[in-house]
Amino acid sequence: MLPKIEVPTYELILPSVDQKIKYRPFLVKEEKILFIALETGKESDMLNALKDIINNCTFNTIDINKLPIFDIEYIFINIRAKSLGEKAKFRVLCPDDKKTYTDVEIDLSKVEVHVEDNHTNKIIIDESKKLGLVLSYPTLNSYSVVTNKSLNTVDVIFSTLLKSVDHIFEGDKIYPAKDITESELKEFFESLPQENFLKLRDFFDTMPKLKAEVEVENPVTKVKSKVVFSGLADFFGLASPTVA
Repeated sequence: MLPKIEVPTYELILPSVDQKIKYRPFLVKEEKILFIALETGKESDMLNALKDIINNCTFNTIDINKLPIFDIEYIFINIRAKSLGEKAKFRVLCPDDKKTYTDVEIDLSKVEVHVEDNHTNKIIIDESKKLGLVLSYPTLNSYSVVTNKSLNTVDVIFSTLLKSVDHIFEGDKIYPAKDITESELKEFFESLPQENFLKLRDFFDTMPKLKAEVEVENPVTKVKSKVVFSGLADFFGLASPTVA
C-alpha cells in the first residue's frame, strides 16, 4: 500500500456568523475540477466546481447552499491562497484607454469582507404603519440570477428580491416568506413607490462582499489608475473589476 501524504489543515472564521471552520488546500483532483470549469467558461460549470471544491476542502462540514455569498467568497479565497500561493495575478483592462490589458498582483491573504457603514437588512417601507421587511443575503443558489448578463439591473434586483425576503412585518405582525406565495410577493414589490425600491436596491449595493483595491499602470500610456475587485465574479473570472 502506498504511503498517504499529509495535508495541512487551517482555520478561518465565517464573517456572517462568527463561526470557526477548518479547511485544507486544493488537492490535484480539486484543481482539475477548477481548470475544467474555467476552460468551458460556462457559469453553471464554475458554480458547480465552486460547490464541489469548497465541500471537499471543508470536509463536508458546512451546508454551502445556505451560506451567504460573501461567506462563500471568503472561504474560496482562503482555500485559493493556501493552495496556489497568496500572491495571485489577474489580467485587467486599463481604465484610461479601455483597450489595453495588463497584469496586476493581489495578496489574497489581505483580502477581507468589506461592509458599508450604512448597510442594513431591515428596510422600512412606511414609518406610520411600521411596515417593512427583513432581507436575507443571497446564497449560491441565487447567484446565477445576479451574474445573468441578459437581465438588466432592475430585473436582477427584482428576481433576487423574491429569493431574499426573510419576512415582512407591520407593527407586531410578522409574515414569514415561507408563508407568502411568489405571486403575492411580486404584487407587493410592484406596488411599492420608487423611493422604497431604491432602498431595496441599496441593500444589494452595500451588502458585505469580498473587496480589494489595486493600482494599475497602463503599459502603453503609463497612466496609473485604481481598480476594485469586488465579489466572487471578479476573483473567479466571471466579470471584470471596476474603476475605483
